[in-house]
Amino acid sequence: MRPWPGSPYPLGAGYDGVGTNFALFSMVAEFVELCLFDDEGTETRIRLPEVDGFVHHGYLPGVGPGQRYGYRVHGPDDVGRGERCNPNKLLIDPYAKAITGEVDWDESLFGYRFENPDERNDGDSAGHVPLGVVINPYFDWMNDRPPHTPYNESVIYEAHVRGLTMQHPEIPPELRGTYAALAHPVMIDHFTQLGVTAVELMPVHQFISDHGLIQQGLRNYWGYNTIGYFAPQASYAANTSVDNQVHEFKGMVRALHAADIEVILDVVYNHTAEGNHLGPTLSMRGIDNQAYYRLVDDNPQYYMDYTGTGNSLNVRDPHTLQLIMDSLRYWVTEMHVDGFRFDLAATLAREFYDVDRLSAFFDIVQQDPVVSQVKLIAEPWDVGPGGYQVGNFPPLWTEWNGQYRDTVRDFWRGEPSTLGEFASRITGSSDLYQDDGRRPFASINFVTAHDGFTLNDLVSYNDKHNEANGEDNRDGANDNRSWNCGVEGPTDDPEITALRTRQQRNMLATLLLSQGVPMILHGDELGRTQHGNNNAYCQDNELSWVDWELSHSGLQRFVAELTEFRRVHPVFRRRRFFAGRPIRSGDQLRDIAWFTPAGREMTEQDWEADFGRCILVFLNGQGIPDLDSRGERVVDDSFLMCFNAHYETIEATLPGNDYGSKWAVVVDTTTGKVTRDPSDEVKETLAMPARSLIVVQRMDHA
Repeated sequence: MRPWPGSPYPLGAGYDGVGTNFALFSMVAEFVELCLFDDEGTETRIRLPEVDGFVHHGYLPGVGPGQRYGYRVHGPDDVGRGERCNPNKLLIDPYAKAITGEVDWDESLFGYRFENPDERNDGDSAGHVPLGVVINPYFDWMNDRPPHTPYNESVIYEAHVRGLTMQHPEIPPELRGTYAALAHPVMIDHFTQLGVTAVELMPVHQFISDHGLIQQGLRNYWGYNTIGYFAPQASYAANTSVDNQVHEFKGMVRALHAADIEVILDVVYNHTAEGNHLGPTLSMRGIDNQAYYRLVDDNPQYYMDYTGTGNSLNVRDPHTLQLIMDSLRYWVTEMHVDGFRFDLAATLAREFYDVDRLSAFFDIVQQDPVVSQVKLIAEPWDVGPGGYQVGNFPPLWTEWNGQYRDTVRDFWRGEPSTLGEFASRITGSSDLYQDDGRRPFASINFVTAHDGFTLNDLVSYNDKHNEANGEDNRDGANDNRSWNCGVEGPTDDPEITALRTRQQRNMLATLLLSQGVPMILHGDELGRTQHGNNNAYCQDNELSWVDWELSHSGLQRFVAELTEFRRVHPVFRRRRFFAGRPIRSGDQLRDIAWFTPAGREMTEQDWEADFGRCILVFLNGQGIPDLDSRGERVVDDSFLMCFNAHYETIEATLPGNDYGSKWAVVVDTTTGKVTRDPSDEVKETLAMPARSLIVVQRMDHA
């Protein structure tokens, strides 16, 4: 098979209807062999004939969708200099649009001998490493249009493709755990009824399971171990043909978009599955190790590790930046996704040693006409020095607000000295985001996420219980800020059970009525439990899958009613921070006011009191526009939110007539009641039961 010269751009394998162009970047390669595999695994090697700008390329007429392929890179192999080319290692194309096969952890995958790590290993890894697949890029998107939901109207639902649907009784067994299952009408109905506007999927880029987990009979369930930044995870496809995962993923996006639900991807551009210097040679390590990975400056045999996983991508190199940006643009333009959540995003800002908020990556994103227009969410920390960067990302970005999570948990478990911090967090964290011109929706608020306790476990366990992970309960966070309500784990005590349910409602109501963008963890609305495991990254089984048979219908209804309540009343999802002054000229009432349970405005002494467990906040809705982004009617009502984290009932005095003389209860976490037609009128005082959140609406409009 004789290749034509082809083109150096775009990188990867591009099918044009007649043949396929193959292009691979490597600055160090002397030459590159393209390796084609048939259905029996027979390999045909073809030397790519052209090199332009360090891109090795060639075009093969007649080669089309379904063709399996890999590369062999001939070049220097000097570990001490950070060079790791070895043509005996078959390599995955970093730009492969689909990947098939599994890593079997044969010794041939490694560049050294197990019994002597200083000895070069020339074992051929073909047959032990996944292969890239040429795809058919053509797909009927019909009339697909992205919803473009504004941040302040968004409700995000963090979900795992497999775990969310594996046990759903109304989804056919052959579809469970797949992209097709997420697109099933029963799942669309669930999202719609909950009021979800965006599904944030845990990693769906092709990933592999670590050798140590495989040996223990476990798997990398979460997927934070990427090996292909363009390829949808093949095991999440119901149709197991070699390239169907691409079309099935697109079909899922199309179905969610038809229901006005956005798709956000959790992406892992901070490291790859090749690990540290003792890891396997699967892809970029053997293609151009020095370009793709951040090496130790004075000892490039080793890798800089800001992620705790063995390596970090080298965002100082323009070709690595190109890989990341090409991947992001591909998922937006070709796969139609609506945004990204960047895992350990502080690593992407480490152009040098320290985190640099003005690094090249953020500059490129800022000016990119495609990527800059979708939702960009940072996990604003990594494990390196100075890696905790909540509040420090550029204006275009939103952030997972870890301080929100910690403060809300502390408040509802009755920790002292949290009132001031709590007030800041539920009003959009202006101390973190206002100074650089960002809005309240820069804060992605969450109480629980995939990493940590579920909401049910947060109120049922004081300690982690990770024994199933095989690490003697050493893994996972120890500081969970949880409270078991008196008994560790399951109980038949009706009082404790009722308290746990109320505590879940307290945190869900706080989350959905705070300024910022709420994010719900999948299954929390159903009362999902992991039996105290706060690090279920390796548990691809019933422990981490959502159990739909044990769904908590009351909690699910409560969440749905709260999201609708939030949608109808824009005072709970403001576009701007509270200013502490009247909204309109000539008005007397400020946009926000804080009160003690005695009905007087909070003083500095009140804010500093370490025994504060109860606070009231007036939200002035007058003057807020009465139409949302879709032209639907919303209501500019005013409300008083009454928080009581104390273990006793508190009799609260409502503010004076200036704020309202007629009030009615609209949200009550003690009963789980949410109403848009209030009739439960409140006079001068309000009895706030222990550990409760009550919202009253002003009925005498200004």
